Amino acid sequence: MGLTKTEIFTQEQNELSTLLKAIAHPARIAILQQIISANACICGDLVEELGLAQATISQHLKELKNAGIIQGTIDRVKVCYCIEPKT
Repeated sequence: MGLTKTEIFTQEQNELSTLLKAIAHPARIAILQQIISANACICGDLVEELGLAQATISQHLKELKNAGIIQGTIDRVKVCYCIEPKT
């Protein structure tokens, strides 16, 4: 059995690959631009601004959150997203 990517490449290379993969979609770039320009966003606002379905926005937000690029804060029944300070 061959080596895995975590065994072949450095931790830094693998982390950078994960980060770049997360932003390598035009919708995710647009979401990040909206969050940055608004300094925070609520998912519903992104749906209105980008014209994508709620489910599509949520799926992309999940990918960005899993990659550590954004964080979500629950505000009653909505989640407010912002850029993760450590990135």
